[in-house]
Amino acid sequence: MKHLIILLSLLLTLEAKPVTVEQLFSVQTTHVKKVKTAKVIKNYGYIKVDDSKRYSVTPRFGGYIEELYADTIYKYVKKGDVLATVYSPEVLRAKEEYLAHLKYSKKHSNGDILKSAKEKLELLHVDKNEIESIETNKKASRFTSVKSPVSGYLFVKNISNFDAFSAKQKLFEIVNLESVWVEVKVHQKELSRLEKMKFFTLRVVGSDDIFEAKKGILYPALDTKESTLTLRLHVNNQENFLKTGMYVTVESSSEKTELLTLPVTSVIRKNSSFYVFVTGEYAGEYEPKKVDVELLDSKTYIVLGGLSEGDEVVNNALFLMDSDAQINGLY
Repeated sequence: MKHLIILLSLLLTLEAKPVTVEQLFSVQTTHVKKVKTAKVIKNYGYIKVDDSKRYSVTPRFGGYIEELYADTIYKYVKKGDVLATVYSPEVLRAKEEYLAHLKYSKKHSNGDILKSAKEKLELLHVDKNEIESIETNKKASRFTSVKSPVSGYLFVKNISNFDAFSAKQKLFEIVNLESVWVEVKVHQKELSRLEKMKFFTLRVVGSDDIFEAKKGILYPALDTKESTLTLRLHVNNQENFLKTGMYVTVESSSEKTELLTLPVTSVIRKNSSFYVFVTGEYAGEYEPKKVDVELLDSKTYIVLGGLSEGDEVVNNALFLMDSDAQINGLY
């Protein structure tokens, strides 16, 4: 009992002159270790569309929808798929003009005029196969195909069956999700650490897969309500697994360096300072020592000062906090 009272009093006088106390309890010890590791910061964010992967389908001519194939929102289409078959008086006139020049060129030289007629179709974005069909079959089809410029999802559909449309009207917007953005909320106090972060991995709720990301830009606007900034990451998403709006956990880390470490169970925080119990000169004696530490993860502290590699300290020091709370009547 005498030894217990001495030990408990020790916690109340850590700021006083260092004391050595004989400890009769079962004590486990550990050593300060040097390991090669990296500081990890955990943040959270959401999957967003990569703006550079948005594609508008806007015809350069007016007309009417004859048959609509891209008929439902979020439908997946492949590059070159026909989105709609349309009738356009303007395109039909251009086709017939080209056909007439083709027939005329058989008997007379009109290379420049023929070339100009073909360029007109190309500038109207008439599909290359349709132009070649005129040349091969010597016939101009009344209908024209509007094709998808890229593989992706139909995020916008501004046309319905048998609708009329005008030139410059946006009919569809197709979004390719083979690469996406992750917008991560970063607290203002983390900015200095963020500059050193080079590696980023993310996890999605409901999946065990780990995705690698590349650092993008830090948005130049602060959320004043949360004191956070937004960091953009780029993620390869070839399998289209990641969807817009998904909630993700992001872990960022720097290059691995050698750090002195201790388990969190060996460090006590008291009065805004951190202490460990270093083994004394004789067996069973332990001396409190103030140290400078920083949390590496939930199980480990980085030792910044006060200890050296190989120093032996009490590993189950946290039980002293329980004794301190009892003696001070906290419960």
